[in-house]
Amino acid sequence: MKETKSGNYSLDPVTLEVLRNSFAMVAEEMSANLVRTSYSPNIKERRDSSCALFDRKGKLIAQAENIPVHLGAMPRAVNAVLDEFDPARLEPGSAVIHNDPYEGGVHLPDITMVSPVHHRESLIGFVANRAHHADVGGSSPGSLSADSKSIYAEGLQIPPVRLVREGEMCDEVMRFVLANMRAPAEREGDLRAQLAANYTGEKRFRELIAEHGKEKITAAFADVLNYSEKRTRSRIRSLPDGSYGAVDFLDDDGCGTTDIRVEVRVEVKDDVVSVDFAGTHDQVEGPVNAPIAVTESATYYSLRAATDPSIPPNSGCYRPISIEVPEKSLLNPVKPASVVGGNLETSQRIVDVILAALAGAGIGSIPAGSNGSMNNVTFGGGGKKSSADYTFYETIGGGSGGCPGKDGVDGIHCHMTNTRNTPVEVIERNYPLRVEKYGFRRDSGGAGKYRGGLGLVREIRALEDGTEFSLLSDRRTHRPRGFSGGKPGQSGKDVLIRNKEKRPLPAKVTKELRQGDLVCLRTPGGGGYGDPRERQPERIARDLREDRVSRERVKNNYPQYESFQG
Repeated sequence: MKETKSGNYSLDPVTLEVLRNSFAMVAEEMSANLVRTSYSPNIKERRDSSCALFDRKGKLIAQAENIPVHLGAMPRAVNAVLDEFDPARLEPGSAVIHNDPYEGGVHLPDITMVSPVHHRESLIGFVANRAHHADVGGSSPGSLSADSKSIYAEGLQIPPVRLVREGEMCDEVMRFVLANMRAPAEREGDLRAQLAANYTGEKRFRELIAEHGKEKITAAFADVLNYSEKRTRSRIRSLPDGSYGAVDFLDDDGCGTTDIRVEVRVEVKDDVVSVDFAGTHDQVEGPVNAPIAVTESATYYSLRAATDPSIPPNSGCYRPISIEVPEKSLLNPVKPASVVGGNLETSQRIVDVILAALAGAGIGSIPAGSNGSMNNVTFGGGGKKSSADYTFYETIGGGSGGCPGKDGVDGIHCHMTNTRNTPVEVIERNYPLRVEKYGFRRDSGGAGKYRGGLGLVREIRALEDGTEFSLLSDRRTHRPRGFSGGKPGQSGKDVLIRNKEKRPLPAKVTKELRQGDLVCLRTPGGGGYGDPRERQPERIARDLREDRVSRERVKNNYPQYESFQG
């Protein structure tokens, strides 16, 4: 390490790489601890949580491989804490929580916890995690009402507030928070798991400082950010200068507005990128508005995925990127607009439209459209007709888009989510629900030289009256697009079967179920890539053997296979 004229320290490449990976491992260990100690299946099984490290100014230094929509938005959350609390007021052993989407959060179920890290009374940085709680109050179990028209219907809003002060739990805050949430014992367990994760991060962070010294650690912070910025600018510089645009649509907002436009213009000039969402629909009445933190997160993810995802993810990656979003629009709403689905559904459409625009820049690795929905499902009990006080929430995967040289992946969470599907055994052990069918959805992937991935079939039966059900999804009208001659993936389709009668479900709906009702979910498939007539016959034969496509689909889309067979 050598001292520069400016007084900053510059590390040799080997030391920098060791420390960069050490920072990432702190976040990974935090994540492992959070998952291991959590109570709810949503975190323990689905791993709907994220962890990261920040410097003393709130710059993202390192993150675990968790949820993209969490991680890209978390810097705003940490900075909201710094705006509320002078760093000098954040004593060692403090922990601050908040979830306000208009103050750096994304939607109310995602509660962020931020803890300072000190060395000899000097603030060095922060550790933070974000976890999706299966309920935070509001009008319906799961706090994901598909028909909410205001954030006040979506749950408890928590501004930045201490949950722990100098190592001691603020019991009054905990009681207040839990009093506004369903299944409070589970909520408390998850909050304490978040606290344990931050304790782990603080401990490991301090160990690094003890081993390497404060000066070397703070120098590494600056060097890590500069390294990622340098690599990002280099990759942008390799793109052709120009202006690239695209348009896509959300199906509806659940409150009567349909074909909701998302428009983007991406400008590449030298080593910077400007992203402008002018032309995007105004904010809507239903719950699909995306707070600015979500819009930024989806934009950062898209640009990293399309350029070089191997660049270490931190705030340095974002320096060459500027984002313009009209105020009071779908992607930058003002309070009290409903936003719970913006984090879930609209974030996916932002990715779709940016990737489509960048395909015009000649980036050959961009895949066809993925399923484009998190397919959010909640079931809850505790009402007058229900025997159990519970909330069950999950997102259900679909097909990813085909890409050059490779078929799309079947039944996977794509882009802004990185969670798992809840195991059937966990659902049936913990809730009065029964999973009667779970598998791939045949023929749902778009035809192409490289087929789109298949969506999923998930059928869940309510075992008692008074079960409250909510579906918040998209891509039920507008299909995932194909690229380079590939065909679009199949749109989703959902049905309620009651007394053997099939009742189509809209993409966004909240209903009370009766005992025996069967909810049948069919998630979208990914778009195909390339001309279907160029697909290799052996790939088609394999799809037939594995029941991924039907004979009729082959006949209508792959004439070369019939001639090959003949």
